[in-house]
Amino acid sequence: MTVESTNSSKQTDTVKEEKTSSVEDQKIENALKDQTKKRKADDEIEIDLDQTVPLSKKQKRLLRRGKVTLEELNDKFNLDPSSVKEYKKEVAGKSEGDKEDSDNAEDSEKSSSQDSKSKKDKKFGVWIGNLTFDTSKEDLCRFFIAKTRELDDEESRIEQKDIVRINMPLVQNDGKRIKNKGFAHMNFQTEKQMEAVIALSESHLNGRNMLIKSSQSFEGRPDKDDLISLSKNPPSRILFVGNLSFDTSDELLKKHFQHCGEIVKIRMATFQDTGKCKGFAFVDFKNEEGPTAALKDKSCRKIAGRPLRMEFGEDRSKRQVKRRDPSAQDSRPTEPSLREQIVPSAETSAPAAPPIRERKPVKKFREPSFKDKNNRLKSSVALAGAQRASAAIVPSKGKKTTF
Repeated sequence: MTVESTNSSKQTDTVKEEKTSSVEDQKIENALKDQTKKRKADDEIEIDLDQTVPLSKKQKRLLRRGKVTLEELNDKFNLDPSSVKEYKKEVAGKSEGDKEDSDNAEDSEKSSSQDSKSKKDKKFGVWIGNLTFDTSKEDLCRFFIAKTRELDDEESRIEQKDIVRINMPLVQNDGKRIKNKGFAHMNFQTEKQMEAVIALSESHLNGRNMLIKSSQSFEGRPDKDDLISLSKNPPSRILFVGNLSFDTSDELLKKHFQHCGEIVKIRMATFQDTGKCKGFAFVDFKNEEGPTAALKDKSCRKIAGRPLRMEFGEDRSKRQVKRRDPSAQDSRPTEPSLREQIVPSAETSAPAAPPIRERKPVKKFREPSFKDKNNRLKSSVALAGAQRASAAIVPSKGKKTTF
């Protein structure tokens, strides 16, 4: 081979390499422009390490909490100044929002003060009970205005403008006649007006005597927290516990009530097939102090967040069986038996006369009456002799038709 041939072959090889490299570069540029296509492992991506980086969510979170500063992040990651400006704007906007929240809080305080004033207005209220179901709000207004008009004290007199509120709940009876529930609440402007209305208790309105008392008075109402007074049974050493879950065990109940007193026995109602709790149990203490302490203690009223129903259980050992007094039986006069009456006594040889038996009066046969209350014959008696229709077969008189 000559030198010229070798040089030409080298030139062709370099031209081919340049063409292939230009084709590959064109493919890479097209792949980078089209983001929808997946990149291959052969595609080369150039990364500029000197380019700025925007703030990430994690970095913003750390900045809000005060764990990192902007200077530290900028030295480490070369932050983008535009993203830093946006973050500062966000922080400034939140500070303004906090000011608005404080203003709203002040407004809410003002509204709460107004609500407190309205509550003070509702302070002078009365509860009216034992009303007829047909009584209306207008009837109550007219009654109190007319009754207080005669009072000597002008401040105690009530007018229509002095009645702040009337609340009379009505019964929902599916579109039928509207009736109230038998009670109402009324509020007045002054305390003297309220006292004047309370003084009218037991007054007669629409056929009934009204019961009026202050809305702040809770006399006569049962205390829901006092389980001892609400118990149906008298105090005893047995405590009834209801509304238990099916997974409750004897050990759990013993741990729950052991601080109230010494527990003798726990009797839990269980299912025969599974052996689980039926939902109630009886806890037997040594004395009555245990159940009373359990009913008073508010920590005993729940087991695993489940409210319990507790009361005194019936102590059957205290039952008193009524027995007959033997001395009272001996004091009763005993009549001699028939044999003692017939057998002759030892002193007299003649036999004693038999006792005379009283004959019961024989009931006379009552003849049936054939007349009713109006002294007329009954229909069954009157028609007893009526002529009956013949039971014989009557020959037909019609024409037979064939189809």
